[in-house]
Amino acid sequence: MRIRMLKPVQNKIPKKKRVCAYARVSTDSRKQGESLENQVSSYERSLNANPEYEFIGVFADQGISGFSRNRPEFQRMVQMAKEGQIDLIITKSISRFARNTAVLLETVRELRLIGVAVYFEEQNINTLSGDGEVMLTVLASFAEEESRNVSENRKWSIRKKFERGEYMINTERFMGYDKDEFGELVINPKEAMAVRFFADMYLLGVGSSRLGQLADFLGIPSVTGGKWTGGSFIGMFKNEKYKGDFHLQKYYTPEDKRNQTVRNHGEVQSYYMEDSHPAILSTEVWDALQEKIEENKRGRNIAQSDTQKYQNRYPLTGMLYCPHCGKTLRRRIGYKKKVEWLCSTYIEEGKQVCPGVRIPDESASRQDIIERTVAEEVYRNGKKHYRYTSKAEFDSRGRECHAEEETAGGGVLSGEYRPRRTAIKL
Repeated sequence: MRIRMLKPVQNKIPKKKRVCAYARVSTDSRKQGESLENQVSSYERSLNANPEYEFIGVFADQGISGFSRNRPEFQRMVQMAKEGQIDLIITKSISRFARNTAVLLETVRELRLIGVAVYFEEQNINTLSGDGEVMLTVLASFAEEESRNVSENRKWSIRKKFERGEYMINTERFMGYDKDEFGELVINPKEAMAVRFFADMYLLGVGSSRLGQLADFLGIPSVTGGKWTGGSFIGMFKNEKYKGDFHLQKYYTPEDKRNQTVRNHGEVQSYYMEDSHPAILSTEVWDALQEKIEENKRGRNIAQSDTQKYQNRYPLTGMLYCPHCGKTLRRRIGYKKKVEWLCSTYIEEGKQVCPGVRIPDESASRQDIIERTVAEEVYRNGKKHYRYTSKAEFDSRGRECHAEEETAGGGVLSGEYRPRRTAIKL
């Protein structure tokens, strides 16, 4: 007699598919914000109601173009899929997932290799199906072209508004003005007082870097909420809006770039409106500011054209570096017409950011500098010396090493780099 053992039959519970949804709107407008909320709530209801799904969540990006890779929720979703936490991604359409064909296909293929499917509801495409990628490629190309047409139509509409003298402006980008209920610029009295104060101080000879220190000391907030910089004031003083004019289309978006604007130097049509809104500065004061800016440029040997700025106008331009911050030194004419080389960070942001160095041109010019060189001020027996070290050697040894040499007794002259001749000069 043979006896067989019969094991009990166990009912296997099918594993639920881990599912999430992705939603996106391209602007921060109130209407689109409500649309995003509706998408999220709809997915939450439908996916939670499906007994075959384990609902992971809804990933939603607002105010970000589908052409961009840098979408926080999109990137978080993809990362979780790579970590094995998601099996299926559901999204409304191809254009919601990505408008750039290359980004779309790259992401879908990457997910497909690890067994994660993306389902596009409107097109009824599952990327794990046999013909899914072929259909996806064709439809994605149509979606990208459609988006490009929409962008061109929007640009055309903006140009027509400019031609009619209508403008769109964000007053959060510069101080001194607010917008009324009709979208017109009106003066903000408190901010306008600060603008006039800065203009008066600059015309009295206070440099832009010192103005930044003064503004921070007085507690005057910048438009960005951060610290003031010298460039902030130069941009303010060159802004024609403060004298009541408006230059439309100062910047434009090139055909080959999206979400990136560049200065318009005549590449596209621009429009200049005079007396378009109340002025904070008189025309005479604004013109005086422009003259002062150019005068300061000439005094600091800065070229008139931005395209020529800081190019190799002198043999040592771009060759000398600051030992503290690592930025290049700039040629300046100082007291009694003495030519010196100063740290660019020190010039732009002041000694609170970088203590800087001040190297006489006559000392630097005596060196046969043939490569990028760090110029230092060092002291021995109470006298100042100048040390020139190859930047490659300086970086390899580290700034801490050089600091120790300076503090060590008699160590100031040790380890100098000699490109051709002695590197320490009185």
